[in-house]
Amino acid sequence: MGKRVISGALVLALLAAGTTSASAADPLVSLGRTTTASSVEVAGLEPDKAVDGDPSTRWASASGTAQEWIRVDLGSAHSVSRVRLNWETAYARAYRVQTSPDGGAWTDVFSTSTGDGGVDDLTVSGTGRYVRVLGTTRGTEWGYSLWDLEVYGVGDGTPPTGVGVPFGSRQQPYAAGTLRPSGTTSTLDAAVVDYYQRWKSAFVRQNCGNGWYQVISPDADHPYVAEAQGYGMVVVAQMAGADPDARRIFDGLVKWKIDHPSSINRDLLAAEQDVNCRSVNGGDGATDGDMDVAYGLLLADRQWGSTGTYDYRQLAIRHINAIKASEVNPQTNLLKLGDWSSAGDQYYYLSRSSDWMVDHFRAFRKATGDGAWDTIRTAHQNVISSLQQNHAPNTGLLPDFVENTNSAARPPAGQVLESVNDGKYYWNACRVPWRIGADAVTSGDSQSLAAARKLNTWVKAKTGGNPDGIAMGYQLNGTQISGGSAAAFFAPFAVVAATDPGSQAWLDALWNKMLRTPVDGGSYFSASIQLQVMITVTGNHWVP
Repeated sequence: MGKRVISGALVLALLAAGTTSASAADPLVSLGRTTTASSVEVAGLEPDKAVDGDPSTRWASASGTAQEWIRVDLGSAHSVSRVRLNWETAYARAYRVQTSPDGGAWTDVFSTSTGDGGVDDLTVSGTGRYVRVLGTTRGTEWGYSLWDLEVYGVGDGTPPTGVGVPFGSRQQPYAAGTLRPSGTTSTLDAAVVDYYQRWKSAFVRQNCGNGWYQVISPDADHPYVAEAQGYGMVVVAQMAGADPDARRIFDGLVKWKIDHPSSINRDLLAAEQDVNCRSVNGGDGATDGDMDVAYGLLLADRQWGSTGTYDYRQLAIRHINAIKASEVNPQTNLLKLGDWSSAGDQYYYLSRSSDWMVDHFRAFRKATGDGAWDTIRTAHQNVISSLQQNHAPNTGLLPDFVENTNSAARPPAGQVLESVNDGKYYWNACRVPWRIGADAVTSGDSQSLAAARKLNTWVKAKTGGNPDGIAMGYQLNGTQISGGSAAAFFAPFAVVAATDPGSQAWLDALWNKMLRTPVDGGSYFSASIQLQVMITVTGNHWVP
């Protein structure tokens, strides 16, 4: 069915609802926003596909159920003037468009019982932070499916109340078949909150005044590093709803970011600060910290909106664009080590595997509408597949660093930046199972799932299902290079375990080891990684 505006029957329904004409100037406000649904037919048809700006992707509900819904969170209160629905074959015969200030109480702004599919371009009049399309009668034997859900309107300037995605709400369902540790939801969440409180007590500080909050890094080269601030922003934003101080802490971290810009690209964060909170070592940026800072700002926009002290969304988009401009190699579409690396230097074709945060690339694409992030994501996923196939066929392990990225990407033979183990699975790459797994469980992407399951299959066999056997470092063929145990090494494997329906006992063993492991006040690195793994495997990680 071709593109159309409101049919005669729909016009009558709108008039009955008291709607008015849309303002031609009202912008699209739903692009890339957090979107949830009552159900998803299969992986790849998640609700965010209806608001990603791509006309070839869609959301589809489970087949055969009459009452299903899709909901978009606009981030703050808006006056909504227009809703455009582009139905796939599975359309709604009867449905309602509704708004809500809080996601709980809903007001109809449009309803019909004579829908006929195609494109419904609806003039509406309503206010709310949330817009929902509620299907009540199917037009086909299937469920409901939308290529596009577009909401147009303007923010009313009122800061939102409450929290958009409170910890424990699990508004974004994981991919079908994803495991969680055994136990009740309340018990799992209580364990995460307890660990978070101990992590916060150990590492979150208000040093040097100026309204700053920081995450201290006692095990790093400097008291404050960008990586720690990025971890802090992501963690605190996700724990909103469980921690009443979350927004105050987050805003203090934002002020730190603003007041410590990179000397090269001022929309990025300087990588290192000394005991007096002054940027040192040139004040340039580090990609790992910048990736999480941008992601944390997007989380904050979904949690609290962007009409308060800081415009989180604007800051996020500026940060994302700065990453693309200064920390992505334009020839390879792979991340550089920082904004300090430029064409011609020895590090220009060197990348760090633990920086490859695929779910972050997806969030950046949604937030900016910039298709370059799809290209960047694909480039990283392809390199992961190539490295696993060609350099770690039996383990799936990735090296700390990858060189020669402009040709045949490979692990370095020796030291290229930090140590003789730069080409091995060591203190950087130990985060890779968590990073790959986070995308696998949230997106269901086949490449991420394959990479995650390869890692899981190897480590489960290597240790005989005993997480105490996970060592601190391996050659890519699986040979152990050092003994001991650290959360930074064993915790990330819990995320890839969650991708394998046959690994429940293994996941439970990893979870129980995490519960037995206290917060190490001397290692922000291990404690921050374990906390984020706990958030992820309990179903509380989400992609803004």
